[in-house]
Formats: sequence, C-alpha cells, structure tokens
Amino acid sequence: MTAGRITVAAKVDVIAFAPVVTTGWDTVLKEAKTAKIPVILTDRSIETKDDSLYVTMIGSDFTEEGRKAGKWLLENYKGQGDVNIVELQGTVGSAPAIERKKGFEEVIKADPRFKITRSQTGDFTRSKGKEVMEAFLKTDKKVNVLFAHNDDMAIGAIQAIEAAGMKPGSDIIIVSIDAVKGAFEAMMAGKLNVSVECNPQLGPQLMEIVKAVKAGTPQPKRINTKEGVFPMETAAKEFPNRKY
Repeated sequence: MTAGRITVAAKVDVIAFAPVVTTGWDTVLKEAKTAKIPVILTDRSIETKDDSLYVTMIGSDFTEEGRKAGKWLLENYKGQGDVNIVELQGTVGSAPAIERKKGFEEVIKADPRFKITRSQTGDFTRSKGKEVMEAFLKTDKKVNVLFAHNDDMAIGAIQAIEAAGMKPGSDIIIVSIDAVKGAFEAMMAGKLNVSVECNPQLGPQLMEIVKAVKAGTPQPKRINTKEGVFPMETAAKEFPNRKY
C-alpha cells in the first residue's frame, strides 16, 4: 500500500503492477483514480466491487489453465477404477491458486472417478512442494495423480516421489502448470506427464497497452495471453523453442 501511495504522489502517467494477492487494493486504487492516473493490472487479477478502479487486466486466464489441466487428465488417464488426486496449491489467497483450483475442479467433476483426496499449499516453491508431497505419501498409500499449480512444486514433488521408491510419471501421473524449461527437462526424462503453459512474457504487449491507454484508446476489461498445453510426448521437439 505504501509503495502504491508513493507512486500516486509521484504523479506518474500510468500505473501497471502485478498484485500478489487478490484483496485489499481498493484504497490505493481509489487514490490513483482521484489523481486521474490509469491503472493496468498485469499477470494477476484482484477482487473489487468497483472495476472502474482499473482500466484493464493483462495476463493469463488462470481458471482456463486449470480447466486445460483437468481436461488433459480426463482424456489421457489410462487407469481403471477410482482416481485419487493430491493437489499442491499455490500461495494462499493468490489469484493463480484460487483460479487454477477452480478450473481444474470444474472439469474433473464431470467424471466421479476423479477425486481430490488431499490438497495443501506448496507456496509455489520447489522445497515446499517436496515437503508437502513427502507428507502426502506418508499418510496416503494410494496416490494416482498429482496436480501441481506450478512446475517448481511439481519438480520438488518428483524428488519426494523418487525418494519414496516410486516412479514419477508412471506410478503417479503428474500434471503441472507453467511450462518452464525445467518442466520440459522433467518431461523429456519421463518424470512429468504434461505442463499447461502460463506465458510470462507480457512486457511488449503491456507497453503497447500503456501507449494506447495514454492516448485515450478504449481497452477491453480483460486481455488474455495465448497459452498452449505440452504433454510429455512433445517435450523434446518443443524444448529448443522455450524462452523461459
């Protein structure tokens, strides 16, 4: 909040920022509106009853990312019987964690075999992902699928799965989100089954929007980035194209 007030006081032309959490922004955004400084949200959305407080939001559709992960799982899971899923959530209260979970659950509820049996935050970090997965495996002897809200947690979980004497990617199907280089390396090693892309390269597109806003050109309330789905089978071919 303090940083936001300093920015408003500096009388900048446009404010663009990525909110870490979804709530608590109304006060500083009202100050920006009063100062007639347009605000662009990047990467993450916020919860507010007054969406006139910002001009537009550019970034990923996190709910759709969750849907893509769920859809891939329903279409590609080969096992029979109930499917027990453990979930590594992102940072509590963050838009990616809330929306990816929502989208994933929205899709898998179409098939009652698929159930999330355990769900806990791994805080988007590799070390926490490993720690929480270790705890999952100690208390739950039948885990069929891991859904990780990002690749770092998935990679940490892979370490825990291997330490428990199992094979990630076969004994436990792993579905993740981000599609960073580390995920492609894990897929090429046969340890990660699929990663849904979350495109972080917003800079050039953001600057075009800033210029348009400054020129008074109307903008849609939401501008989504283009993102794909990369299963293990395509990882080696796609890997040379990865820029992050």
